Amino acid sequence: MTNHWQDIQNADVVLIMGGNAAEAHPCGFKWVIEAKKQNKARLVVVDPRFTRSAAMADYYAPVRAGSDIAFLSGVLNYLLSNDKIQTEYVRHYTNAPFIVGPDYKFEDGLFSGYNAEKRNYDPKSWGYALDDAGMAKVDMTMQDPQCVLQVMKRHFSRYTPELVSRITGTPQDKFLKVCDYIASTSVPNRTMTVMYALGWTQHSTGSQMIRTAAIMQLLLGNIGVAGGGMNALRGHSNIQGLTDLGLLSNSLPGYMSLARDGEQSLDVYYKTRALKPLRPNQMSYWQNYPKFFVSMQKSWWGNAATAENEWAFHYLPKIDKLYDVLQAFELMNKGAINGYICQGFNPVGSFPDKKKIVDGLSKLKFLVTIDPLVTETSEFWKNYGAFNDVKTADIQTTVFRLPSTCFAEEEGSLTNSSRWLQWHWKGAEPPGEAMGDIEIVAGIFSRIRAAYLKEGGAFPEPITQLTWPYKIPHAPSAQELAMEYSGKALADLVDPKDPTKVLAKAGEQLSGFGLLRDDGSTASGCWIYSGAWTQAGNQMARRDNADPYGIGQALNWSWAWPANRRIIYNGASVNPTTGQPWIPKRTLVKWDGKAWIGSDVPDIRPDANPMDPDAVRPFIMTAEGVARLFAPTGMAEGPLPEHYEPFESPLVNNLMHPKSEVARANPAARIFKGDLERLGVPKDFPYVATSYRLTEHFHYWTKNVRTSAIIQPQQFVEIGEELAKEKGIENGGWVKVSSKRGFIKAVALVSKRINALQVDGRTVHTVGLPNHWGFIGLAKPGYLVNTLTPFVGDANTQTPEYKSFTVNIEKA
Repeated sequence: MTNHWQDIQNADVVLIMGGNAAEAHPCGFKWVIEAKKQNKARLVVVDPRFTRSAAMADYYAPVRAGSDIAFLSGVLNYLLSNDKIQTEYVRHYTNAPFIVGPDYKFEDGLFSGYNAEKRNYDPKSWGYALDDAGMAKVDMTMQDPQCVLQVMKRHFSRYTPELVSRITGTPQDKFLKVCDYIASTSVPNRTMTVMYALGWTQHSTGSQMIRTAAIMQLLLGNIGVAGGGMNALRGHSNIQGLTDLGLLSNSLPGYMSLARDGEQSLDVYYKTRALKPLRPNQMSYWQNYPKFFVSMQKSWWGNAATAENEWAFHYLPKIDKLYDVLQAFELMNKGAINGYICQGFNPVGSFPDKKKIVDGLSKLKFLVTIDPLVTETSEFWKNYGAFNDVKTADIQTTVFRLPSTCFAEEEGSLTNSSRWLQWHWKGAEPPGEAMGDIEIVAGIFSRIRAAYLKEGGAFPEPITQLTWPYKIPHAPSAQELAMEYSGKALADLVDPKDPTKVLAKAGEQLSGFGLLRDDGSTASGCWIYSGAWTQAGNQMARRDNADPYGIGQALNWSWAWPANRRIIYNGASVNPTTGQPWIPKRTLVKWDGKAWIGSDVPDIRPDANPMDPDAVRPFIMTAEGVARLFAPTGMAEGPLPEHYEPFESPLVNNLMHPKSEVARANPAARIFKGDLERLGVPKDFPYVATSYRLTEHFHYWTKNVRTSAIIQPQQFVEIGEELAKEKGIENGGWVKVSSKRGFIKAVALVSKRINALQVDGRTVHTVGLPNHWGFIGLAKPGYLVNTLTPFVGDANTQTPEYKSFTVNIEKA
């Protein structure tokens, strides 16, 4: 979230799209109700199903799963063509005035720089026009035909209401009504918040769906303000923490990244990360990348990380490609991976194309599962009849099951959707032989390091030199790890402006990332968490819910990254010419003539005068100092969003580019040859399928809980009345749902919540697939829904495309 749960109460309009907060996040949804009560806020829901969120909405519009970019691009066209944008915000806080270089092109669904053989882009032609000093050229009138605003107007003008309706199935009148609600927040004194979840992320174009909505919010002036923002609703209490701490295959903590094969020196590595400003006087805060990186290396390797060995840079792997879960199981199926450690995951139930997952696990020499429960993954080798029809005798994989603890049986912090690190305390002892994940992993590491120290091996230093300063080496405490992530001074840190002033003494916990240095004098395992555990103690354990400003800014409740800031980019909440709030009653920060003050921690240099020439702008992490409507780097499939069909679609062509086969689906998404051959075609699989979760179950956990198994005991699929009549399916009757990868059987729920849509002149039906059942647990056994899903992911994150694929359905 750019904002936080409590802040939703400040919104004038709430848009829920790509999520279902009322059912999937019922505790957080109360803040939507508060917004409706306090502000008479209007709730707008756009979803393939009439969900419980839609039941609470002031307005609901249906949309075909996978067509959200077309819908949102139509909204952008509406805003731009009707002058429903917050012009001064856009002028000063976005790159709308920046001049795009002359080599940029967009033709037939492809941006310039496309390599068809490699299915990727060279983004060089997407850059800005630069002056002699290397600064980006701008036109503050925003009239130059090559400025970003004008480029955007041309790009999105193609998304007319008529064409949007043909692609999405949303009736034109409903689409235009949603546009009116959204456009009502283009004035400075009204805001809209966007709430989304896996309904956007789990597509082959998921990142661009989110980006399209972010562009919309920027045009409206709704980023960095109270009651605004792009608010991702995390599906698990610590998914935010997972990405924060760099657990993705190419990530390092604090959203740093591993070096690539071609980056064999630290200077080369820094070059594309420690970015210099592209406009005068801008902070370009990633310039501090060396401070964050060196402090992390000192946290990991201590005295073994020195200036002479480039701070142990060469202890880290250099990646030749992404090693995400899709890549891992592709390699597994080829016999290129011998062992797999699975911690807190259930790949057999959670990764796409169950057959491919089971086939891959069957080729391993060993599998380790670390989980408090028996899972489909730990039991993949057993035959459970139609639910898991494998030949056990043919599977030679040795499975080690290491029972771990549930969160209530351990102490530590969870990072929620709001970026709050909230400390929790142990509530119960684990049963039997179960141990905490920390103790299990530390025990494995201790044994591996002992083996390297005794026997040697190829390049042992990254293992043998790793810092391990814990009181009990095989069982580090949560407190020790939290303090390590937050960071400490390794030498006395003096004020650069006053060398006589010591900011932190050697050995003391740091107050924040502003103290991090690139000379080896600081250590911090995750720079954005710096300040979570200071010399004053555990800031995450704070529980003061005082709200002195009355707008939900309880700064003494827990701790939020970065710097306990609750709304990021909050410097954009003020008029750029005065430094005073757009909405005084919802003040986050304001300029008092000398410094920034207010209800939040300012997300801008404290003494940056907004009236200065070339004033510091609030999007401090970008080299431009402003937000990117047009992304010259960073997005795999282009600098602007474009609608592409899901890899499996009921449409033969992309209506935006009907003559282009390469632009039918995301041209930059990676798909392996064998998986391309396992995609279905519309004539065989004519119905759109989408997966979702139920309030009564949490992922695959609660099918092991008797009460949850009682209230939702049996697997079902949801279809509309029109499709049921067409196929002769009765409510409660058994159906078979098939894709090219397999089939499931379940009870049919014939519902008024899913209706047929008219897409390009034909009727398109949707099949809803709740995804909680499997062959392990107390609930009645069921089929894993990922039996049906395609093995392809988003071009940027590789998140699998679970939310839109095609199936057939028939009476079982």
